[in-house]
Amino acid sequence: MTTVESPPAPATGATPAPAPATPASPATGPARKAPRGGLLRHRDFRLLWFGETASVMGNAISGVTLPLVALELLHAGPFVMGLLSAASWLPWLVLGLPAGAWIDRLPRRPTMVVANLVSLVLVLSVPIAAWLEALTLGQLVAVSLLGGATGVFFSPAYSAYLPSIIAKEDLAEGNAKLQGSAQAAVVSGSGIGGMLTQALTAVLGLVADACTFVISTVCLLAIRTKEPARSTEPRTTTLREEIRAGFGFMVRDPYLRILTVGASIDNLLLSAGHALLVVFLVQTVGAGPGMVGLLLAADCLGGVLGAVVANRVARRVGTARALLLFSLGTTPFGLLIPLTGPGWALAFFAVGLLVPAAGIVAGNVIGGAFRQGYCPPDMLGRIGTSGSFVAFGLIPLGALTGGALGATIGIRETLWILLTAGVLGKLVLLFGPIRRSRDLPTSPAPTSPRP
Repeated sequence: MTTVESPPAPATGATPAPAPATPASPATGPARKAPRGGLLRHRDFRLLWFGETASVMGNAISGVTLPLVALELLHAGPFVMGLLSAASWLPWLVLGLPAGAWIDRLPRRPTMVVANLVSLVLVLSVPIAAWLEALTLGQLVAVSLLGGATGVFFSPAYSAYLPSIIAKEDLAEGNAKLQGSAQAAVVSGSGIGGMLTQALTAVLGLVADACTFVISTVCLLAIRTKEPARSTEPRTTTLREEIRAGFGFMVRDPYLRILTVGASIDNLLLSAGHALLVVFLVQTVGAGPGMVGLLLAADCLGGVLGAVVANRVARRVGTARALLLFSLGTTPFGLLIPLTGPGWALAFFAVGLLVPAAGIVAGNVIGGAFRQGYCPPDMLGRIGTSGSFVAFGLIPLGALTGGALGATIGIRETLWILLTAGVLGKLVLLFGPIRRSRDLPTSPAPTSPRP
């Protein structure tokens, strides 16, 4: 439930994943095929993998501790919790489209490094303000808002950067490893966040998150493979024309269009429910901070499972059929969440998170490999942020809607409505070309638009 559905361009979920191999000259360090033994023997991939996993773990710690800071120190209610969640995604509506065009113009690694350093400062500002007894809800909202803005640049840049390091034929393996380790990091991060809060204070979890931004930055700087050289010729198109070309490609392509619609519906409903999960467990069910962290970790255990089985199922039944299987077959288990209660009934929450999360992450692995081999490399940033603009742009609306409904009709009742709508929303994937195919295509059809 807390796992974010990737839009039809390389991108994580809750934290929130990657893109086609871009040819490079030997002078710039071409994407290198993994040696025998797989990507575990690929030095630069290991650095990217470790750095991103550490960063995801830190984000998971903050995902538990930041709402608990708002609840425990500032006594926030359901609507404020929804506002915090919405603030982190609102920048996709404002910056999403121009950010994609800039990412296609700028070197991707320096963009990620700058985003990491800004995030480091933002996260550290919360414990500093708390220790000075100056923390306010306004600061928490501002940190969520500005932190979301750094994600608008980091996420697509990271997605488009991976093909600069590894060869196209290794992207499926790379996706699975990145998604699997990210979910494992969220498992441990959620548990660590809950335990830190229970044993010490929630603000210490944010200090741990800040440390992970340092680790991620060091790993990025240690990568030896250089990105393909950028063209030095003067541009003949304006930023607006480039944005229009990327968005138009996404809208007109039948596969990218239906995946965007599906991801948008999912994220609208997932964000509405996610805004209520912590307050549901604490105020309605009566769970303590440590139990909250453990229960939220079930979401990510499902993600690990989905990353492990995704490519195996796709090879057996086909990528298109596997995508539908994971999407339609796992979502109904989310209806167990509103049945959660004290004692043994907590198991409903764990299963209700675990199984749908497995389906979402498996779909992200399959969809990520598809998009990386399908989208034109020189438009990757623009197509990516075009999908994110639509799919992630609805998340603030969903979070605010969830908070408002929870405060008006009750949290448990709101979860019933959202989760039922989520099951029905998955049916949209049956209205596109995916249902008629065994495998997803590896390149656009000759008639597909190519500005």
